[in-house]
Formats: sequence, C-alpha cells, structure tokens
Amino acid sequence: MSRIKLITLDLDNTLWDVERIIVKAEQSLVQWLGEHVPDSLTHYQRDRLAEIRAEVIARYGDKSHDLSFMRTQILYEVMRRTGLNERDARRMAIRAFDVFFEGRNQVVFFPGAIEMLGELSERYPVYALTNGNANIEKAGLGDYLQGAYSSADVGASKPRPEMFNAPLSALDLQPSQAIHIGDHLVDDVHGAANVGMFSVWVNLTRSAMDADDTPPTREVSELAAVAAAVEQINSD
Repeated sequence: MSRIKLITLDLDNTLWDVERIIVKAEQSLVQWLGEHVPDSLTHYQRDRLAEIRAEVIARYGDKSHDLSFMRTQILYEVMRRTGLNERDARRMAIRAFDVFFEGRNQVVFFPGAIEMLGELSERYPVYALTNGNANIEKAGLGDYLQGAYSSADVGASKPRPEMFNAPLSALDLQPSQAIHIGDHLVDDVHGAANVGMFSVWVNLTRSAMDADDTPPTREVSELAAVAAAVEQINSD
C-alpha cells in the first residue's frame, strides 16, 4: 500500500517559464490600453508604475499575497490618473486585468511537463500549490489536477506553513503522507520540509545549493524524472 496520499505541485517556473509569459501578457495589456484608454499609457510606465505600486502596497499591504487584486488595484489607480471617475476607472481596470489574465494563462509547458502530470495523476491526487494566480482550467491543467490552492485563497504565501497545511487539512492527511514538487529552494523545498512534507526539487537550471539551503528529499534536473523520484520516496 502506498504511504504517499497526496502530491502538491508548484506551477510558475516548475511547469513553465513565468517571466516569458508575463512579458507577453504585458504586451497584450499595453496594446489594449493604447486602443481603449490611450491616456493611461502616460502612467503605465516603469517609473510611474513603481510609485503607484508602492502606494497600493502601503494601502493594501494585508492583501499583497493576492496578485490579481493587487494588479487590478494598480490598474484602477492608473485609470483614475487619466481623469476617469471612480465607477468608470473600476470598470476599465477590470477589463484591462481580464486582458492581462488571458495572456497570463497562455502557458507554454516545459518539455516533459504534461507527461509528468499524466503519470502522477494516474497514481495520486495532485493539487497545485502556488503563490501565483494562474487559473488551472485556463492553463490547461484541469485534466491532471484535483484542485488548487493559491496564496490568495489561503491568505499567505509559500513558504508559510499555512499554504502547505491547507490541502493536508482538507484531505485529513499527515505531512509524512505528502510530497511537494517545485523549483524554489525556499518557497518550495524549505516550506515543505518545515511542515514535515517530502520534497522534489525541480532544478532545471542545474543550480548549486548553498550551505544553508534546506536539502530536498530528491532532486531532478528534468521533469521526465519527477515521477521516478516520487516513487523512490514512496518506496523508501
């Protein structure tokens, strides 16, 4: 009988290159702004956005883990600076965010990602555990995941224990019955170890660990090796 009853999985930079996706989503957003609220481009620039972002964080710091809320609020502040009234600024900010969000979910999977998900989902319940705001259905993950927990859902970001404990509590499992898979040594590996979960470090860049890094239970340099690493942990 398998002792592992749950797999949790990071998304951004584990299954896809999130930086490349965000760049394309931003390009789509800027194009939309230019067509629908051209005056907004005066404010949607690096230096002015940094000021607006700082203001939003200062005002809504307790929601900084909710990336969708924060981006929508920043867009709202941009719209207000164009002279739109509160109602129209909110409406246009939501429309602008929808454009960005559509692009944000146009993911390009790393080699082996879909095959890995197929293998894992045939043997275990698999849940996403992410600090980002990707939508699992829009991103094409609905056939492989039984659910997802984001920092916005939980009210905290990895490596906080609340993120890892959320699916454990929902499924009434012990940490020793779960494996977390991810690319980040702090957010994923340390966070999982801190609550007593096993971990698989997806080290696609073949980075070296520092002396004070928490060692993963297993390390892989390609996604095709993840399922085997999981089985090794399960049989240890």
